[in-house]
Amino acid sequence: MQRHRQVAAAPQRRASETWEAIGQLISATLDRSPHILASDVDQAMEHASTVGRALVAAGHLDKHAVVVVADPIYLSITTVSGMAATTLDEDLGPVPGGATATDWTIYLPAPEPVTESVRAAVSGASHLSAEEPPGESTSKSAASDHENVLNLDALAQRAQERR
Repeated sequence: MQRHRQVAAAPQRRASETWEAIGQLISATLDRSPHILASDVDQAMEHASTVGRALVAAGHLDKHAVVVVADPIYLSITTVSGMAATTLDEDLGPVPGGATATDWTIYLPAPEPVTESVRAAVSGASHLSAEEPPGESTSKSAASDHENVLNLDALAQRAQERR
């Protein structure tokens, strides 16, 4: 299930506070699963904190999302800066669907000129990636959803053939 959340950045929050709010959102969402420990999520976010704060401070997350893939969740998180941040109606509550997640990856954007810094920051972290996130439609839940869609044209054609 694809979801998007926006987090207020400067001037509403400092970069470190914004990164912390993003981490709390991800942790609260994934902590609903008995297969995922909040401490593992917190550790991953702490591992990426230096580059995460830099992505926030430079405004990269205003344009490029942090993406959490934990089937059935596909969560895109961006920031909002400037005057729009002061009036943003945030929804930082846990995203529904996390209770059945078993595996998870947090994809950090790696735009120029910080590409190499992001890649270096996530190296060696099993739940962090600087690669492009998979498309939401490639997740197992999305694939099974497509299998369960009725083809009304095919049903109408079959009804015509039976007459």
